[in-house]
Amino acid sequence: MAEYRLEMRGVSKSFPGVKALDGISLKVRPGSVHALMGENGAGKSTLMKCLFGIYKMDEGEVYLDGEKMNIINPDDALHKGLAMVHQELQPIPERSIAENMYCGRFPTRNYGPLKVIDHKKMNEEAQKWLRDVKMDFDPKAKLGTLSISQMQSVEIAKAVSMNAKVVILDEPTSSLTDNEVEALFRIVRDLRDRGVSLIYISHKMAEIREIADDITIMRDGTYVGSWAVKDISDQEIVKQMVGRELTNIYPPRDNKPGDVILEVKHLSSIHERSFQDCSFELHRGEILGFGGLVGAQRTELMEAIFGMRHVASGEILMDGKPIKVVRPQEAIRNSIGMITEDRRGTGIIGCLSIADNVSISSLNQYLDMGIVLNHGKIEQLVKDNVAKLSIKTPSSKTTIQSLSGGNQQKVIISRWLANNPDVLIMDEPTRGIDVGAKYEIYQIMINLAKQGKAIIMISSEMPELIGMSDRIMVMCNGRITGEVSGEEATQENIMSLATKF
Repeated sequence: MAEYRLEMRGVSKSFPGVKALDGISLKVRPGSVHALMGENGAGKSTLMKCLFGIYKMDEGEVYLDGEKMNIINPDDALHKGLAMVHQELQPIPERSIAENMYCGRFPTRNYGPLKVIDHKKMNEEAQKWLRDVKMDFDPKAKLGTLSISQMQSVEIAKAVSMNAKVVILDEPTSSLTDNEVEALFRIVRDLRDRGVSLIYISHKMAEIREIADDITIMRDGTYVGSWAVKDISDQEIVKQMVGRELTNIYPPRDNKPGDVILEVKHLSSIHERSFQDCSFELHRGEILGFGGLVGAQRTELMEAIFGMRHVASGEILMDGKPIKVVRPQEAIRNSIGMITEDRRGTGIIGCLSIADNVSISSLNQYLDMGIVLNHGKIEQLVKDNVAKLSIKTPSSKTTIQSLSGGNQQKVIISRWLANNPDVLIMDEPTRGIDVGAKYEIYQIMINLAKQGKAIIMISSEMPELIGMSDRIMVMCNGRITGEVSGEEATQENIMSLATKF
């Protein structure tokens, strides 16, 4: 047996204007979990897409069990024993869960000279694999009826069902609850014990400590080094990732909340199982955290405030005056912005450029004589924001879908900075973003608060919620169950309120 299950040697890949990978090497042992870490834009996902046949690498070789492989496309990769769970989901919402799991490899049976899909076998197998990941969904249900976290679980079940030699997990826990993470880790350990090799991309240090055996770190498209996880400290990992030491995870906060700017009174959804009778106040210069478990209806409440969902009753006031918000355009006119949780589905416009994505919510500010877009001003706006947020891109004309997840998130933040809202709702603003980029986003949030802007931050990461919030509102089953001040916030009292009903 070869010493390494997978070897990538001297992999290079360039896109117009940027060298994404420069001579990268990766060695993964059989029956091990190999963590791949680095800042957003370091090239982790690009390297895995080269391995999986999504991108054609310019230089380099791939060996599987000592045998050189030429991987043509993802279908070829699957047949050669590679499976990949992508960071950004690509569901087919109108098809069933089972059809999504078996897309491209449907089981068939013969009817004379004809081959037809064996739906009975497909549904039975899908249910078996779903149960194996502790997700007892109906395989015949439409995938679109599931939440993002549940869709992520289906993707993991799909990868597990392929019996692959190497499974790539790209930020697999970004939308999962603690219980779902535990279920995933159980399956990862089971696969490892069966001899499967797993490549695990994550920015969460605690996860790496718990699940990984080895670690490879990348920086700016180059190979930094590989270590056994037990032989490298958290501080050293961060230093190798960012090329510098980070002394504090969260920047110091010295913003001083002022008068009430936003007031929500008894807001209730038209759906009984969604948010009901929710009331809270938001002050100028405040970072107000919203905590709770997945399914607490935090996102749904914020989407209603932004005009993305209909309400049955309740009132929203800005500066003491009632406002009517039934569409996002009305929220924007009332100086409310929202960065959504689902970056790919409702955040970016993938086929458009960075410049288009930054300016799209504020185009009316760049009209000459009210009718002609001033492209010079738009270009300057984009340049300023790219520099301010350290967005790694060769050009403002680059399509946003070609950027890493973290840089896409920075572009979305740039969009709302350009629009200059008084209230900014940030739903999981650092999901899938590395520790260095997180710090930069935290600093932007604090600077906005210092300018008197008011921020609502939904976060499922408890340390982030505590480290960044002046106050924390906690929700459970669609209701606000309590409020905790930043100084008094602990994981215990937040969790107590998050499980109150």
